[in-house]
Amino acid sequence: MKTFYIVRHCQANGQSEDASLTPQGIAQSHELAQFFSGIHLNQIISSPYKRAIQTTEPLAHVKQLEVQIDQRLSERVLSSKPMDDWYEKLKLSFSDLHMTCEGGESSQEAMNRIVEALYEQIKLGKDHTLFATHGNIMSLLLKHADPTIGIKEWEQLSNPDVYVLQYFRPDHVEIERIWHK
Repeated sequence: MKTFYIVRHCQANGQSEDASLTPQGIAQSHELAQFFSGIHLNQIISSPYKRAIQTTEPLAHVKQLEVQIDQRLSERVLSSKPMDDWYEKLKLSFSDLHMTCEGGESSQEAMNRIVEALYEQIKLGKDHTLFATHGNIMSLLLKHADPTIGIKEWEQLSNPDVYVLQYFRPDHVEIERIWHK
């Protein structure tokens, strides 16, 4: 069995790649470090987005681990253009995994890249890895493990949020939400 922690970033000042954590988000990042204080971690891998990196910094400091960056943990881009009906498109993208919007990435494409990042760590024999990422891409990784996950579960994610994935074999992955704030 391999154990992986999937962390959604703390509260941030927006959605751009360079959006930083709010003062509340910074406090949350320290709460996360405390939450993980008794949990063994071998490595921390983060999205390159500033808010994800900032979420992991206090934890990395406490655990004396370097934060590794992986582009595959970046948030999914639904569309390159603003859309008034973005929520309806996002909702549809959970049932039609191949749907794409202008300049965007389908759910299947996004899922494939984050699953690839996870399976790369499994193949390398890595265990007790923490992935810091974003809400939509996180929910797609969870959907890969449990196809019943959809828009409702995405809506219920908090900032931050933490799930543990326990990998027993390719056809048996258990997921559990362990952040209850």
